[in-house]
Amino acid sequence: MEAARIISLPGQPDTEPVRKISEDSASGQLENVRIILTKTTVRSLEEILGQAEKKGDLRGAKRVMAIFAVADGYSFSDIASVLGVHERTVCRWFATFLLRGPDGLVSRKPPGRKSKLTKSQKKELDRIITEGPAAAGFSAACWRSPMIQSLIYDRFGVFYAVNYVSRLLRSMGFSWQKAKFVPDRQDAEARKKWIEKTWPEILRVAGEKNALVLFGDESSFPQWGSLTYTWAKRGRQPVSKTSGSRRSYKVFGLIDYFSGRFFSKGHEGRLNSESYASFLRGVMGKTRKHLILIQDGAPYHRSKAMREFFEKHSARLTVYRLPTYSPDYNPIEKLWKKIKEKEIHLHYFPTFGSLKKKVGEALLHFRDLKNEVLSLFVFYDELPEKKNDRLTIWFDIEICIKKAISL
Repeated sequence: MEAARIISLPGQPDTEPVRKISEDSASGQLENVRIILTKTTVRSLEEILGQAEKKGDLRGAKRVMAIFAVADGYSFSDIASVLGVHERTVCRWFATFLLRGPDGLVSRKPPGRKSKLTKSQKKELDRIITEGPAAAGFSAACWRSPMIQSLIYDRFGVFYAVNYVSRLLRSMGFSWQKAKFVPDRQDAEARKKWIEKTWPEILRVAGEKNALVLFGDESSFPQWGSLTYTWAKRGRQPVSKTSGSRRSYKVFGLIDYFSGRFFSKGHEGRLNSESYASFLRGVMGKTRKHLILIQDGAPYHRSKAMREFFEKHSARLTVYRLPTYSPDYNPIEKLWKKIKEKEIHLHYFPTFGSLKKKVGEALLHFRDLKNEVLSLFVFYDELPEKKNDRLTIWFDIEICIKKAISL
């Protein structure tokens, strides 16, 4: 398909094929060339320009704009001046367009150097890294670049500079992350039982009782503040003011598995059975539904006073205890982290009142973000053969309600 019609090409017969003009030797020959772009070519160039702007490809956009400028009769020198490039660069872009059409102006990623590791070797490396350092004979709990450099050389006889190892890992789908602690006192059998037996039982009971499934926990917000990563000039550590006060504001919290509803209550003193019972009474006063309470093993959760409280309110409350040392099974832990990251970190609290006000605003903000709260339950939603339980339970509840109304 004809991309453009050449009007004049000084020094060349009209019958001279354009393809004989090389990109490197075209500078002197093309200075006074005039072209008329076809409608199809204009559309193609506009599409390429739009894609370049969307990707932030400034050089690609300049190539297309240069062709439009040539078609409008501007000289190479004027175009080069406006676009901030050398005149020979404009000439080379134009020659490429004449030889290859609009596709010649599209930016393409250079192929780069051929990988030293084969596809099968990369697959094997992926498996070894995923299994962890201990399985590969290292004493450390997590990988570092020098360890992987040594591993690649020992297993595959390929040497990479340690600085390149991080680039290799990123290309394989790995990322640099902060490790987290896993308690060595976790009860593997209890955790397995929770997933395979207790959680399905909770969903069944929730359907039978038309209940809320509430994951509960408490969090502390210190007046002296909390730090996180931020931007600063190299060599200049960022600073954040602190009052130095060791007081902290405690918060009780519950989130519902089905609706994303968030219940919370601030507390200034120590957390104990009395304050916990007061919080739960407040939650029961806000809904007439049965409450399935999922909590950890904090001492005031399992005290004599709380056992008596749960017994007294057994018609409204069903209590389950999470396996020991299993915060990863409690989605509200992620909510506390979100609240602190988005609303509390790097803030200065000169008074305890300013801390309470900020925490209160943060709790109120997340109380309205039900979809974001629901996203915290992804662990339970993705359990094998349990992905539709949330919808199934609600469907069963709706049937029960309709039957009750018909009676």
